[in-house]
Amino acid sequence: MKIDSPKISAVLPTRNFQDIFYEEDPELEMCQVIDSVFENEVVGRVRLTNMVIKNCRFNHTDFINSDITDVWFENCDFSNVNLSKSSIHRVVFKNSKCLGVDFSETRFGNVQFEDSVLNLATFGNSKLEKVKFNGTALKSSDFFDCKLKNVEFQVCNLEGANFDQTSLKGIDISTSTFESLIVAIEDLKGCKVSSLQAIQFAALMGLVIKD
Repeated sequence: MKIDSPKISAVLPTRNFQDIFYEEDPELEMCQVIDSVFENEVVGRVRLTNMVIKNCRFNHTDFINSDITDVWFENCDFSNVNLSKSSIHRVVFKNSKCLGVDFSETRFGNVQFEDSVLNLATFGNSKLEKVKFNGTALKSSDFFDCKLKNVEFQVCNLEGANFDQTSLKGIDISTSTFESLIVAIEDLKGCKVSSLQAIQFAALMGLVIKD
């Protein structure tokens, strides 16, 4: 699956994330932010575009209703951040910690999560199109009532993930691992699984497998 990469300028001036408070509207664009700490803040309707953001901490910050386009996040900590009701397009989260992030009611397009931690993250009622989770931990993450289109889970930990009321038709989870998933049998139709996972699902359905 081909995903559009963030469109980011080759030369970017360096700024501090705190500068967002000095703008007329809460927005930052065409810059790089490195080693900023922006924790326990409340700034709804943030707009971030054409940026590289590295080694930053946003723990417990409220970014509800944000618009994030053409941004590369690397080595960032978003633990317990509120990004619900947001729009996230052409964005990469690389080697980042998104523990317990609230992504509910958010629209994702051309987004990549690489080698990141999304345990306990909430995606409920979101729409994900062209989204790739690669080498990412998604333990006890919540995809309740989501629309998934062209979504890949490559070598992910999906232990205890919740896909209740979410169709997995056409979704490939064959390279990922889990002991159990929360998913309805009818929503598994068309899901691509490994032979081992097929046995796991059969056991979860209560089938007794004999060789």
